[in-house]
Amino acid sequence: MNALWDQPDRYGLLSRIFHWGMAILFAAQFAAAAAHWGLPRDNGLRQLLWSYHSDLGVTLFLLVLMRGAWGLANIHRRPSHPGVIGRAAVAGHVAIYGLMLIVPSVRLLAAAGSDRGLTYLGLSVFPARDAEIAWMQGPSEWHGELGWILALLVLGHVAMTEKSAEQLLM
Repeated sequence: MNALWDQPDRYGLLSRIFHWGMAILFAAQFAAAAAHWGLPRDNGLRQLLWSYHSDLGVTLFLLVLMRGAWGLANIHRRPSHPGVIGRAAVAGHVAIYGLMLIVPSVRLLAAAGSDRGLTYLGLSVFPARDAEIAWMQGPSEWHGELGWILALLVLGHVAMTEKSAEQLLM
């Protein structure tokens, strides 16, 4: 079988590239958010990291969509997660994937109804409107909080993975 595809005993090369590539990009995204939240407004590092937050967010959203499609294409070949810990891992993954879709979606909705619009890598995605559309702005108020919940779930995922690795080594 092709090494790109998932197997019942291991994830395929493309799944692993998606996982680790997105892990690095999410780490950068969370670092930008932490700097924006924790550093003074005139701090150069804060401004530098925040300058890529929007483009990186759209990139991650597109990768989440591609990764989700790839995961669905492999759904019957993927390794199983038996037992209580396995079910907890599946529930955690569902929550992480859900937030990886919801967090950028609420911000994209706000950008679509914004007087600032949205550009991605210099291309206009949503042009600026003359006036903001209020109902499109409301859900974005949860963007930051949901992003931090996603960060906590990712940390939990890492901690559970570390624990599983320890158990395998014992």
